[in-house]
Amino acid sequence: MANILLIEPDYKNKYPPLGLMKIAQYHGPHGKRDSVRFIKGCDEKARSTAWERIYITTLFSFEYPRIAETIEFAISLVGGQQSRVFVGGIAASLMNEQFLDEPRWGGVRFIKGLLDGPPAKALQLDIDELYGDDMLGTPIEELVPDYDILSQIPYQYPVSDAYFLYASRGCIRKCHFCGVPKLEGALKDNPSITKAVRDIAERYGEKKDLIFMDNNVVASTRYKEVIAEIRDLGFVPGAKLKRGSRSLLRRVDFNQGVDARILSKDPMYLREMATIAIKPLRIAFDHLGLKDPYEKSIRYAQAVGLDQLSNYMLYNFHDSPLDLYERMALNVRLNEELGIRIWSFPMRYQPTDRPDRTFVGEKWRRYELRALQIILQATHGVVSGEPEFFRHAFGSSPREFEELLLRPQHFIFNRDWYEAGPGKAEFDDFYSRFSALSTAQRSELRDLISSVDPAAFPSLVNMTKDRKIQALVPFYRLPPRVKEREIWHAQHQAKLTVGLSSEEIVEDAGLLED
Repeated sequence: MANILLIEPDYKNKYPPLGLMKIAQYHGPHGKRDSVRFIKGCDEKARSTAWERIYITTLFSFEYPRIAETIEFAISLVGGQQSRVFVGGIAASLMNEQFLDEPRWGGVRFIKGLLDGPPAKALQLDIDELYGDDMLGTPIEELVPDYDILSQIPYQYPVSDAYFLYASRGCIRKCHFCGVPKLEGALKDNPSITKAVRDIAERYGEKKDLIFMDNNVVASTRYKEVIAEIRDLGFVPGAKLKRGSRSLLRRVDFNQGVDARILSKDPMYLREMATIAIKPLRIAFDHLGLKDPYEKSIRYAQAVGLDQLSNYMLYNFHDSPLDLYERMALNVRLNEELGIRIWSFPMRYQPTDRPDRTFVGEKWRRYELRALQIILQATHGVVSGEPEFFRHAFGSSPREFEELLLRPQHFIFNRDWYEAGPGKAEFDDFYSRFSALSTAQRSELRDLISSVDPAAFPSLVNMTKDRKIQALVPFYRLPPRVKEREIWHAQHQAKLTVGLSSEEIVEDAGLLED
């Protein structure tokens, strides 16, 4: 019996690490019968055991510093025997060459893609290593996730009481902003989901929800069969799970979103979706070119009674701030016209092989991205389609949205204080001066405040010769910490209520950076 350690870096994330859960199944009591332990972050208690093998999962590429720290920690746990350390997951796959080229990690196995081959081959094992002869075993990718390991850590995942499944892998699209083609390749249908659900329930008890991690489930040739299986498993509208004296409302979530280009081709797709406990229906709206199929899909959904909707909005790719505003505003108009509720989740584009979140799209500026991030922090990353909420958070017109993104960011962070409280005189002074700028002067200001870090804003006055812009520079200087704390405590800064549970809010680990 070998000692196996599983590590997830200590970033915040919504879903448990499915890959590690399947590796735990491979090594655990229903597999090789090894001693398996799961930790989150660099838990020093792990030093008390001699580990035969350590597996590290990775998620977002911009978490590279935490990933690197975790790898170094794992290497120290095995006394520098780097061949005992295995690193896989999304970042390790999308940045595989960068990881392999790091001299300090020579010998570490960086696994690219899925563990969908024979275990020994998928894990790059030599014949003389532990289970290096396992060329006939069930691929780790196909194993039932081991839910028991989640109880070994204090961290609580917002979504864990669920069957985590794939009805399909890969995608028919090859979107340049997406890492799925590199990770999973072309669309492949998985076997029946029924057995997977029943196996999980038998070993780990019934779960409340059914969460699909598919990237484009409506493109599956088995789409109708998958929906039929979901119904047969009891996940129909209004379905409840009885636990003691409690009855828990169940839900189905295709959490990666569904493709409007396919949904809009035939009302059948949404008629089928309406027969299951879908909440919410997530539809991608990545650029304005999808406006027609997106709107058509929303109307089809409303027609079959699906009125709790959510969508992903990619920004910072080829779009502009006005492009994003138009997409958000469309949802407000649809909500008002159709009597539905659509929540949007703007998702900042980040190249899939970049180890930070510093990328700035050609039509955005660094300052605007940070300003939007501050707004989204106050709304939990959600854009409500409720008109009053939307106008308050994002402005009542495209021009107001553009102006909002160029405000001093402490004015955005403490909006009530500056718009209607003790800071109103200062805000009015700023806005009066800002409103007097020409289009060319606003463009210069936009570039100027994006050229340095906020701490260096006092130096901006020497970087322009325009007197009107020079007069605005003092407003951008960050207030002293003492004043920030005074403002914060005085107004008891409250986040806008978005009306969604933590289960329904989309994961965006980089939202709360800085």
